[in-house]
Amino acid sequence: MAADINKELHRIVTTAIIHKDGKYLITRRSLNKVAFPGKWTVPGGGLSVDDYINTPPTAPNIWYFALENVLRREIAEEVGLEIGKISYLLDLVLIRPDGVKALILSFYAPWKGGEIKLNDESIAHAWVSFEEAKKYDLIGGILEEIEMVDKILKGEDPGTVKFNK
Repeated sequence: MAADINKELHRIVTTAIIHKDGKYLITRRSLNKVAFPGKWTVPGGGLSVDDYINTPPTAPNIWYFALENVLRREIAEEVGLEIGKISYLLDLVLIRPDGVKALILSFYAPWKGGEIKLNDESIAHAWVSFEEAKKYDLIGGILEEIEMVDKILKGEDPGTVKFNK
């Protein structure tokens, strides 16, 4: 399999663990999604050239804050919320069931405003504590990401979180 993979192309995806009053927003993916249909996750979406090419560059052929802008737009579209300061959490790569390679940049941010309004990418949502999140059929690694944010917000070391294999 490795020999026929284009080693330079990746879909770039951003996700955000949105927190509010000790709870974290999770959403259940639509059943028609290619990757992880019906699983619970956190909001986010992919970067495409259209996300910046038709906007004025911040320097010649350079667009700053492209990922942040995409993440804010995706959250507004998917769940109808506005978020506050975005903080980096971690990165991961995966190969989707359809063979698409994805680089995922995970962030966390406080809820700033808005009421949940799901688009067709999700079929349900919940605000859950880290302990409550354990009861949901989450995409692998999402629970550990929520645990990391939970520790960060409590002033604890997120480096103690172990990802399941």
